[in-house]
Amino acid sequence: MARGSTTHKLGPHQDPAVDAAILSATRRLLVEVGYSDITINSIAAAAGVGRPAVYRRWPAKVHIVHEAVFPPLTAEWVSDDQVENEVRRLVFGAVALFGDPVTREAVPGLMCDMRSDPALKKVLAERLLAGAREGLAQTLADGARAGQVRPGIDAGTLLDTLAGAAIVALSIREVDDLERLATSLTDLLLHGILA
Repeated sequence: MARGSTTHKLGPHQDPAVDAAILSATRRLLVEVGYSDITINSIAAAAGVGRPAVYRRWPAKVHIVHEAVFPPLTAEWVSDDQVENEVRRLVFGAVALFGDPVTREAVPGLMCDMRSDPALKKVLAERLLAGAREGLAQTLADGARAGQVRPGIDAGTLLDTLAGAAIVALSIREVDDLERLATSLTDLLLHGILA
């Protein structure tokens, strides 16, 4: 079963339901005990499997948590060619994702662990942003040609801005009104701050 760049191999007699049990247990533990107190032992016990079953699938806790919080993207980037709609969709999606209690608990720990391992950071960041940056870049380029957006807007910076704002608001400031946050952030990104 492919896991982006964190591929693991399931033998012919392994039950794919074990993957689901491990990921579900990880999500539950994130809310119950928090990222720092999760161990491979606690994940295995909560999933009702042995440690070897976990290690056959993922090399470390950070990989399991990352996949539990950010499942692999299977859909292709789909754009309706309207920059405003794309930005709104991305902002509301980011706020919903980072506003989930599981994600709120996981993100600070994941960020810390990824900083200490540059190779891991690269693998997980690429997996999380698979296709989004390229798709958004095309939407922005098309929007610039159509006069909908200023030329030269960098898709990576736009994604960093909306995701970073969502992470800070939801994981650090602990904003509870997700609708208001998403609406305000969308307005800010589309219209800026100058009169």
